[in-house]
Amino acid sequence: MKPSEPSAPATPTVQVIERMFALIDVLASREDAMSLKEISERTGLHPSTTHRILNDLATGRFVDRPEPGSYRLGMRLLELGNLVKGRLNVRDAALAPMRELHRLTQQPVNLSLRQGDEIVYVERAYSERSGMQVVRAIGGRAPLHLTSVGKLFLAMDEPQRVRAYAMRTGLSGQTKNSLTDIQMLERDLAKTRQHGIARDNEELELGVRCIAVGIYDDQSKLVAGLSISAPADRLDEGWLPKLQNTANGISAALGYKTADIN
Repeated sequence: MKPSEPSAPATPTVQVIERMFALIDVLASREDAMSLKEISERTGLHPSTTHRILNDLATGRFVDRPEPGSYRLGMRLLELGNLVKGRLNVRDAALAPMRELHRLTQQPVNLSLRQGDEIVYVERAYSERSGMQVVRAIGGRAPLHLTSVGKLFLAMDEPQRVRAYAMRTGLSGQTKNSLTDIQMLERDLAKTRQHGIARDNEELELGVRCIAVGIYDDQSKLVAGLSISAPADRLDEGWLPKLQNTANGISAALGYKTADIN
């Protein structure tokens, strides 16, 4: 942006707002306070223009002045950010993307959260056209080690916590394919950890396979899992990029930096 210094006091025009955003972006690039000179140079704004806008931002507590001539982002931004974060809900963020993913795959798409040693199904995009009966309704639960989403959460745990889970639950099985041996489960979790993809190969229900990827919040915390369920002989690996893109989009809506998603 070309430097300029208007002779009259600044007015709330689009240009002023653009300059304000540029100043906030520069301040956000550093944890420490920055000098007026450096901020002016990095934005390309005249020092007096920079000074005037920063003072206005300081009045609104969007910018702090820890000492004369230096500036950093203010607490008001944190307060507003917490308000926005408090309104974010993974189910609300996921619902429309889930419906679109279901439209693309014509298979049930599930959103699940962890509660203790179980997965809870909190939302599902589903239609009769999938040709698959949905056994577990919204609100249904299943053991972590028998579900694709559950494995995502177990893969994030420390080894000792996984073994403690195995001791508590006994790794009880539901089908002949259930992973009821701790070493087999640990190998499966290692693959999940490596690739960021979890699978349920008829381990919870015979005839049903699932693939899942994680959904992350602004603190890079795994908060939910998104999965596609399909008849065992119809699960299509070509759905995986669509599943990943959908989960990435939901994570981004929760404040996670998409570029950091594996």
